[in-house]
Amino acid sequence: MQYVARPANRYQQFLNRIPVLGDVLRRPLGALGFVIVLAFIVMVIFAPLLTPYSYEEQDIPSMLQGPSQAHWLGTDHLGRDLWARIVFGARIALGVAVPAVGIALVGGVSLGLLAGYLGGLVDDVALVIFDSLQAFPAVILALAILALLGSSLRNVIIVIGLAWTPGYARITRAQVLSARQEPYVEVERSLGANQTRILFRHILPNVVAPLLILAAMDLPVVITFEAGLSFLGLGVRPPTPSWGVILSDGFNFIRHSPWPITWAGLTLIIVTLGFTLFGETLRDVLDPRLSGSRGA
Repeated sequence: MQYVARPANRYQQFLNRIPVLGDVLRRPLGALGFVIVLAFIVMVIFAPLLTPYSYEEQDIPSMLQGPSQAHWLGTDHLGRDLWARIVFGARIALGVAVPAVGIALVGGVSLGLLAGYLGGLVDDVALVIFDSLQAFPAVILALAILALLGSSLRNVIIVIGLAWTPGYARITRAQVLSARQEPYVEVERSLGANQTRILFRHILPNVVAPLLILAAMDLPVVITFEAGLSFLGLGVRPPTPSWGVILSDGFNFIRHSPWPITWAGLTLIIVTLGFTLFGETLRDVLDPRLSGSRGA
């Protein structure tokens, strides 16, 4: 009797086409994180279609109401729909996190490459700058800079990017110090390759992969950080629907209605958890040694 292989289902075929994503989705925590991240991205893209209200629309007679058919999550102290403000707040969260992490990644990689490869005085000066910036806690540094520049979405992005840059620079520098001693780099030097080719053609591709994973894992941290700054009144300004602003307004009226602070807090927890689970699973898939050390 001849055996006939049964065709794989469509889900399995999809996983096989994208090996890394397939490995992530085969792990329960990774699949959960991916679903949360995907839902978050859908909120960002289709925010105007997901709510019948504007995040600025006020309905004073309906202020501080609980969940109802008209307002699924209730209203805040100005009668604004909480579902609309949380959905549009997703755009603020991602609109701050992605550019801020991008600034930190580009700046840190550039400085780390130069410091690690050139060495000498350049390396010493760079280490002094990194140590000086990291000597201040990120919150204190952000508060000081925002007090000088003023509170705005652009300034928050710049401040967070600067605060995260030394971390990426130090990791890049350590990776470059290790990579420049590899045999393939020595071979390139012996063949007469110039410094620029060695740096960008051979060293950079080998050090950037772990940094991209780190960037994915830093997104939830930056989202939480932005919410904290907005909660303190140093982030984006009302009526911009940042989750931190919703938490701050809800805290002021918590005796009258717990719903604003409840829904904004739960959303922040779920989104940061999703990014963390997805990022950690992605790291374990791409570097199995870390998976084994975490299990131990």
